[in-house]
Amino acid sequence: MRYVKWALIAILILTTFGFFHYTLPQHDVVRIVNTDIRRVDFGENSIFWASSDTGQATGVVNRDVRFIETFYENGSPMVYRNEDTGWGWPPYLKLDSSNLQAEAGDLESTSAEPQWVVIKHYGWRNEFLSIFPNAVSVYPVENPNVRIIPWGNIIILSLIVFFIFWVWKVWRRFKERRIDPVLDEASVAWDDVEVRAEEAGQRARGVWGRFSAWLDTWRSKRRK
Repeated sequence: MRYVKWALIAILILTTFGFFHYTLPQHDVVRIVNTDIRRVDFGENSIFWASSDTGQATGVVNRDVRFIETFYENGSPMVYRNEDTGWGWPPYLKLDSSNLQAEAGDLESTSAEPQWVVIKHYGWRNEFLSIFPNAVSVYPVENPNVRIIPWGNIIILSLIVFFIFWVWKVWRRFKERRIDPVLDEASVAWDDVEVRAEEAGQRARGVWGRFSAWLDTWRSKRRK
């Protein structure tokens, strides 16, 4: 059972970490080389794409999706999708994917004269599953070594930790005031039951002992 317990705890930790890593915003410093619109056929990876009800027809198996093609400073490519999130999850309330596509196109540059930009996004890039992070915003920076402090993530995670601590404190107080007294009373009652049972057993053993002693005397008389 110990291994099952730790396995469940590990699964819970990994699931929580994956959820926040996918949902919380991340920042990449890249160089935009192209913006494109492609027809995408959705399959088993459809959960990693925006819902089709953000201003588009519902119930379709494919639709046009905007993409932003970029390169890191080290030459590695990175491709982002540019989809509205609407009023769904994650709660970025993004409704300006057309404007973002225009801004990204205006910031295109070449390796000879690079224009570095910060792309704020959420999600993962996986070539095997054909999933792409969703760009949320873009703005230019002077060089690729700019330092970005994720204040939003710090605030959100701090609030979550504070909320968990508050729930734990409330639960602890409730347990001390409501549950522990009941458990103590139940424990005392159970101890009383055990004591009474032991006393009854002792009385029964005493009666049986006297009865056995009487039988022994009766048997001894018969032998005589």
